[in-house]
Amino acid sequence: MKGRKVLIVEDERRIARFLQMELEHEGCTTAVEDNGSRACERLAREEYDIVLLDVMLPGLDGFSVCRKVREFSQVPIIMLTARDDIEDKVQGLDIGADDYLTKPFATPELLARMRVVLRRQAAASGGEAGQAGGEEVLSIKSLSMYIARHEVMVGNVPVELTKKEYDLLEYMLRNKRTVLSRDQILSNVWGYDYMGDTNVVDVYIRYLRQKLDDKFGEKYIHTMRGVGYVIKE
Repeated sequence: MKGRKVLIVEDERRIARFLQMELEHEGCTTAVEDNGSRACERLAREEYDIVLLDVMLPGLDGFSVCRKVREFSQVPIIMLTARDDIEDKVQGLDIGADDYLTKPFATPELLARMRVVLRRQAAASGGEAGQAGGEEVLSIKSLSMYIARHEVMVGNVPVELTKKEYDLLEYMLRNKRTVLSRDQILSNVWGYDYMGDTNVVDVYIRYLRQKLDDKFGEKYIHTMRGVGYVIKE
């Protein structure tokens, strides 16, 4: 975490100061905004490695901030909320958040989730795979995923996916023909320390099937009853 630049968007001063102290102790550089509108303006003009974004904010709420930021930036975002509601989590992930943490939380858990999100971003950009030159393409049957462009095509038809749907599909394509358990998917797509409902995997598998299998009439995602899911020919 040392050297990371973190924007904390939190209107409760006590929590914001606590996060600042903990992160600076880990070697991070931090900045704080307590207003959603100002946070968007700041992210438009400044570069950060990761954003900790509270849901309940004056100005724009956290969901609106996340949605607006995703129009111009792919900076990693972890949403913070006092509500442990699966619908809130799904909404946050659907609009582009990378993870979701319910208050109160322990500092080691927050740091672990930040490391997972940052590693995942580095891997997606080729930072940990040592790729250079040419565009990486993951494919099966008529489906192609263009990593550098963050695009998915079936034949010549583009497929619109949310960020979490894309992350899930990428993980399954990188492990095609391998049966993946729900725990494996949770660990690698949502983070190994994800504490939410494991049903979120089934929910997102259903979303992908609607956008791929159902729409194009070709079966990509198979269920191995009692084991997990697999993408295969």
